[in-house]
Amino acid sequence: MSNWLTSIKRSRFVKGMVYTVIGAISYPGLTLINKLQVKGMENLHGLPKKNVLFVSNHQTYFAEVIAFLHIFCAVSWRKKNKLGIPYYLLWPFTRVQFVSAEETMKKNFISKLFALAGSIMVKRVWVNDGKEVRKGLDPSDTRKISRALENNWVITFPQGTTTPFAPGRKGTAFIVKHYKPIVIPVVIDGFSKAFDKKGIKLKKKGTLLTITFKEPMQINHEDSVEHILENIMEAIEQNKKNTPVD
Repeated sequence: MSNWLTSIKRSRFVKGMVYTVIGAISYPGLTLINKLQVKGMENLHGLPKKNVLFVSNHQTYFAEVIAFLHIFCAVSWRKKNKLGIPYYLLWPFTRVQFVSAEETMKKNFISKLFALAGSIMVKRVWVNDGKEVRKGLDPSDTRKISRALENNWVITFPQGTTTPFAPGRKGTAFIVKHYKPIVIPVVIDGFSKAFDKKGIKLKKKGTLLTITFKEPMQINHEDSVEHILENIMEAIEQNKKNTPVD
């Protein structure tokens, strides 16, 4: 049974169908009911189709990942600064995977369906009382991500939580240091205002949703994991010491 499920998850046909369904359902909420503004799409053109790691801040469980999938598909159809008419969903770019908490992706039918879009399920590092019980990523989780990078773009959220300015996790920096992917920092905003925490239900209409793709990071892979992580957090504008004081 597990081999059968794994085969389904790896099927590009299945992923393409999931992208088309989720994309068609989500498009109005992103671009018609709310306004999606994408900056830096030019930084995605010309990237190789593998070993690219997108590091981003995080506001909902699913909404920004869905927006990323729309953008990546649009870029594969040579869109330059907006999504436009979503004909790109007819032949989506499916060489994308995203890191997500195992518990979240197994909660209900919708999350299980979305997992087929390319989820890399990892173990959550937080327990119910808010205490961190494990630093970084489990070695098996690290291997999952490194294998995904061999043939895909991978989206990850270094903070592992939707809480703004939460500290980053060293697992992301470890992967960057040892597997040397191209790292694209992403800054998102507006999603927590427009959607519920899951990122499925609309909470407020007419919200400006912004996604900014920055240029690839220049990384010294000889640096310590701690220093690489600090640079990543600064690039995604989640380094608390650099935030303005009221």
